[in-house]
Amino acid sequence: MRILILLALLVPAAAQEPPKAHFHHIHLNSTDPAAAIDFYKRKFYWDKSSILFTKVKDPPPSDIVSAIWHFGWGAEDMPATYKKQIESGTRFQTPITDISDLVGKPPGSFFFAYVDGPDHALIELNTAAHHHFGHVHLLSEDPVAAGQWYKKHFGIPGYIGPRTGRVYRGVHVEPVASLNMDNVNIIIYPVEYARDAMPDLWKDRKDFEPTKGRVVDHLAFSVDNLRETLERLRKDGVKVTDGALIEGPDRIRIELVEGQATKE
Repeated sequence: MRILILLALLVPAAAQEPPKAHFHHIHLNSTDPAAAIDFYKRKFYWDKSSILFTKVKDPPPSDIVSAIWHFGWGAEDMPATYKKQIESGTRFQTPITDISDLVGKPPGSFFFAYVDGPDHALIELNTAAHHHFGHVHLLSEDPVAAGQWYKKHFGIPGYIGPRTGRVYRGVHVEPVASLNMDNVNIIIYPVEYARDAMPDLWKDRKDFEPTKGRVVDHLAFSVDNLRETLERLRKDGVKVTDGALIEGPDRIRIELVEGQATKE
């Protein structure tokens, strides 16, 4: 009898868990989508389900004043990959840099570099066990609350750290959240990183710019039932802006698509 009562108490809690969403794509604005697509196909492992484009007349803003910081691919051998990219004419905003100590590894174990992509999209290459599209890196006024929001509304698992700060090489890298959505890692750093690293952009800035209209316009998640998901989100106080577009933490635009994204 006690077991049955316990199970009855546990069922409502389990039923409150949201259906798990899936990563569908990032959506970019570009003055020349055909040239941008050619660039991504030549420079990186191309997964057509991960990036969509909208053609715009004027160059979209690309400075780091919205909550979408950058996105990136992995590289099994980062020094060799960087050398190959340089030889092929790739422009880098940040050259290859060893940050092994950031992730608790010995020197020479973990590298990153920032590619200056089409329309000045910021693209990271970093050491990984794969060469696929691998992550989206966000900024937040409150990474802990943002991580909890994604977990609550979309069932995204991962690590949500404590509300304690950490400074690494003069910039804030914690509090931090690191969520895993299918094959994509969604990393959330504190806005203090931007204030530390880009003081001229942030010295008088009080809030994030909306992502709409910028080089990375929005993220997109797929859900099994779009109508039910939108109803649930509205009841939870989430702002639905246009059709199936919602506003996430820190003014991030998120598109919801019905049907699970195809993974090759």
